[in-house]
Amino acid sequence: MKKTTIWLIGTLLLLTSCAPDVNEEEVVQNDEESSNSKEEKAIVPSYQLSDENYKMILPFEPGKARGVIVGQVANRLDIDEMEEGLRRHSKEVYDPEKYLFQEGQYITEETVLQWIDELNPPKKEGAEKEYYEENPRYLSHVLEQNYLVKQEDNSVKLAGISIGIAMKSVYRYQTEVGGPYYYRSISKSEMMEQANKIAQKIVKSAREIEGLEDVPIMLGVYREEDQSSPIPGNFVAKTNVAGDSASIGEWDSIDEEFILFPSDEGKEKYYEDQEIVNSFGKEIANYFPNYVGVIGEGFYVNEELQKMTIEIPIEFYGKGEVVGFTQYAYGLVQDMFADYYDLEIKITSSDKLESIIYREAGSDKPTVHVFH
Repeated sequence: MKKTTIWLIGTLLLLTSCAPDVNEEEVVQNDEESSNSKEEKAIVPSYQLSDENYKMILPFEPGKARGVIVGQVANRLDIDEMEEGLRRHSKEVYDPEKYLFQEGQYITEETVLQWIDELNPPKKEGAEKEYYEENPRYLSHVLEQNYLVKQEDNSVKLAGISIGIAMKSVYRYQTEVGGPYYYRSISKSEMMEQANKIAQKIVKSAREIEGLEDVPIMLGVYREEDQSSPIPGNFVAKTNVAGDSASIGEWDSIDEEFILFPSDEGKEKYYEDQEIVNSFGKEIANYFPNYVGVIGEGFYVNEELQKMTIEIPIEFYGKGEVVGFTQYAYGLVQDMFADYYDLEIKITSSDKLESIIYREAGSDKPTVHVFH
């Protein structure tokens, strides 16, 4: 891993587009190990979308293990939530007002694949079903995120990293190529027992990577959902490792989950929220009888609803219908949904997003956008 020093030079850039003038900081990266060092300039925006979002160094620098997750985590929803969830939990350690975000630049694709291979039970060609049942491959992926801070001498350096460890809840395997798939469920307690061992080995190995010898590490354990699940899994535990340590202490339990509406689980755990989604669907049916039904997803932390996302798939025959229907849905949102959680309504047609209604928690009025 090449070691870089990043210098910030304050500058005012005049944007020649229709956008307003924006204060930004120009970043110069020097490769200290190369005799033919070459300066690379990038930008750190002075503004962030909100206090909850990190500023990022631009142009975007892909992670060194970018793309590996696609081949290791089967459910696309898990891929998105693992990345977003790790960043969300990192905010409790790395304040977005003080830290810059960058995709992982230290743990390479080769290292991730090596960890997955070495920290799982070995594959045995031609092994009997009993072998796979007794030796499931628990670890799916290892995700790295970097957090940088500005120094008094106007430089920026790595101040900490977050590592997400994706663990299976269901192990899918074949005993022969082209044969049927078998499924082996993995309990949360069994998964955490293995995750603790795996995490310890990952931290010890990470300390041997140049640049990560003495930086704080935030670790999160992500429990994947089944490959065909319509909702993602979630982080179940996290812990912090000090910069001068290579040992893991106690894990902090994370109580969060995604719930599909309508569903048996939704009815059992969050009956009132499911009833609101069902009532919303019935009101939609009064306006547009041939719609196929609403699909809701609730995100809960400590059993408290944080965000509700609802998709309404309808076949439209003109933009006027889209506008009229969106206006109708907007009125329903105002009348039916409480304002203590984020709400997102997606109106789609043939897998195309036609319009969106979004309301942040505590806001009086939703924001509406109709796509052309």
